[in-house]
Amino acid sequence: MGAQWKAKGKAQAADARGKLFGRLAKDIMIAARNGADPAANSRLRLVVEQARKVSMPKETLERAIKKGAGLLGDAVSFDRVIYEGFAPHQVPVMIEVLTDNVNRTASEMRVLFRKGQQGTSGSVSWDFDHVGFIEAEPAQAGADAELAAIEAGAQDFEPADEDGVTVFITEATDLDLVSRALPNFGFTVVAAKLGYKPKNPVDPANLSAEQMEEVEAFLGAIDNNDDVQNVFVGLAG
Repeated sequence: MGAQWKAKGKAQAADARGKLFGRLAKDIMIAARNGADPAANSRLRLVVEQARKVSMPKETLERAIKKGAGLLGDAVSFDRVIYEGFAPHQVPVMIEVLTDNVNRTASEMRVLFRKGQQGTSGSVSWDFDHVGFIEAEPAQAGADAELAAIEAGAQDFEPADEDGVTVFITEATDLDLVSRALPNFGFTVVAAKLGYKPKNPVDPANLSAEQMEEVEAFLGAIDNNDDVQNVFVGLAG
């Protein structure tokens, strides 16, 4: 499952595509506050590259940039809030939201956490490292992920999954630097973002099939909330 939870199954994946565009649009709007030119705004450049990779419509992408930069009137206003707590069976979670109504989101989170346990600020974050995650694909045959990680300055990497995507893990401050370096060592960056990596993840083998279903159901409900951008889970594998 890794540090960031993702929905499984074709139906969920198809539904997740629409949510992905919405979340990327928010990321683009937030990044565009610092300038509408991706060439001069590294954070915007990374999100725009990710949006193009997943075939976000050009009109949607350009509108998000203009809206975030205040070129369509008032600049968009979102608050970034981190919620901490536990999924069922004491699986730690950190939930990143971008919301235009903090009170509404807080109320919705309280309801969602009834199946788990909502914590206070710092109650779970101590058990996570704030890092950069870079998803990248080999641009040429024989590209060596371990060598690329060392040469580009990444702290660690997760071997390629079934889709051929390798995840490079960086210090939070090195995210853009490593993203720019990886193409020099045979990897094309698909996505790059800051997130949270669990220090002591729960081993799924210690949970029964029924317990895992309860964890998955909880995470799915959290992920379905429109304000939720990312869900980081302390679950190994």
